[in-house]
Amino acid sequence: MPTDKMRIDKWLWNVRIFKSRTKATNACKKGAIKIDDQKLKASSLISTDNIIHVKKDGFELTFLIKELIPKRVSATLAAPCYENLTPLDELNKFKNWFIGKAPAERREKGMGRPTKRERREIDEFKAEIFLDDWFDE
Repeated sequence: MPTDKMRIDKWLWNVRIFKSRTKATNACKKGAIKIDDQKLKASSLISTDNIIHVKKDGFELTFLIKELIPKRVSATLAAPCYENLTPLDELNKFKNWFIGKAPAERREKGMGRPTKRERREIDEFKAEIFLDDWFDE
């Protein structure tokens, strides 16, 4: 039974845009969820025909809310609840990154593979650079 208003964090979780409601709530707290350039709190109420902008995993996704559903459903049942308005160039932004064609990292000859500690430091460095650019707004 559809309702006329719903919390944004619950809807994002119900239609499987986020894997958990906590992740949806945290995205709202970071300012990654917007309607008309207005950052939304997790408790913000949305209704059908709202267009929301979601910053997730390096992408700026745009969705038109078609239906508010009261509980989490499978991906096939969730698909008709929104329309993905994200431009194709945005979806292809990291195409090479995900299919493994990103340039390989270079190490000096004889250095071997990075240790677990070095790998963590590399990953933290990459995330720091990426997040600094992403949330500067």
